Amino acid sequence: MARKTLKQEFLDEMLQTASHLIKFPTKRFWVDYDEGADVLYLGFERPQNATDSRMLDNGILLRYREEALVGVTILDVSKR
Repeated sequence: MARKTLKQEFLDEMLQTASHLIKFPTKRFWVDYDEGADVLYLGFERPQNATDSRMLDNGILLRYREEALVGVTILDVSKR
């Protein structure tokens, strides 16, 4: 059996990811990845202007403005 090309593997991963992205609480969001810190930032509003945050036990930081979730920070994302 021929090994999938890198391009095909990437496309397969993107399709799997897309099915999750459409379930997000908002239809517009921004994604930034800091490779050096291995941190993924998801923003649901621009600018975020978060007024509060909550760190979960699993290394995920939820960022809020008043009661609205405006961003998520995922630590050590490549190890998940």
